[in-house]
Amino acid sequence: MSGAWSWVLTGGEQIWSPGFFRLLGLVPNAAKADYDLLLSLVHPEDRHRLPSLGEIRQGHVPPETTVRVIRPNGTVRVLSLIMEARFSGEGRPVAINGSALDITDREQLSLMRKERRRRGALYLTEHIAVFSVGLDLRREFPFEMAQIHGLPHEEICLNPYTMIVPEERHAFQDAALTQIERREFFQGTAHERLANGELWHFKIITVPVRDPDGTYLGRCGLKCPVQNPMPASLALGEALDQAVTGHHLRAARALLDWSMMDLARASGMSHSTVRRLEEDSEHRGSRSRRQAVAALRRAGIRFIPMDDGTLAVAKG
Repeated sequence: MSGAWSWVLTGGEQIWSPGFFRLLGLVPNAAKADYDLLLSLVHPEDRHRLPSLGEIRQGHVPPETTVRVIRPNGTVRVLSLIMEARFSGEGRPVAINGSALDITDREQLSLMRKERRRRGALYLTEHIAVFSVGLDLRREFPFEMAQIHGLPHEEICLNPYTMIVPEERHAFQDAALTQIERREFFQGTAHERLANGELWHFKIITVPVRDPDGTYLGRCGLKCPVQNPMPASLALGEALDQAVTGHHLRAARALLDWSMMDLARASGMSHSTVRRLEEDSEHRGSRSRRQAVAALRRAGIRFIPMDDGTLAVAKG
């Protein structure tokens, strides 16, 4: 999708094409074409890439730049903008012409490739992987994992338990599948034989992922050597927060000597919302749960995955 815009500086008239309105997530001609409106929709971190009103009036515009735009519905698009200043015979700027092209898909593809290379290098050097698990139970592992273990990539994505040594395989698989079926947090350790013959001891963690409406989307996971673990909270991010239940919240409050009202104030929620969270009547993916966990973490609480698959609560 593309669009164009112009600004006649002498008369102040600004014109946007219907395509430019649509790029910004606006209905054509439903809003007045205005440079301030454009700036308001550009991501705050990218606004410095666009010229100020003063720079435009002096004809100082970058020939090309890339910015993120946050549309009114909350979606983010990446736009490539080309600008050109037109000058009078006396050298005064009289107009600015611009065009825009939506390059979101191209940017996302580039980011995906960079992330894939980063994850591949991480497994080659440290044998650490962050992965996802689809509703069909297929894992998305880096291709380098197959190289390290000497097994077909498609095979380990469909059946990752084949990497585990035979004497531990079935017990680990049964425990993991039980927690996956229950859509609960899982953590376990297992020994795996690498292609070079070395025997490595790994910790594997997977947690359910839900959208803000509570719909189950699958799982995300972390695999790392026991002797060189990556903090699960760093690797799994918000997904680990969804493993925090009511009794974890009550234990965290007790460590802080907080009442439910204290937690409500710290997290910006109502007392009744905190009560629902502690009674587990709010679904796991709710924003309220994330707010409560974030408030507790700011106060010094840590939620730590244990080797037996439970989640411990600690202070400090």
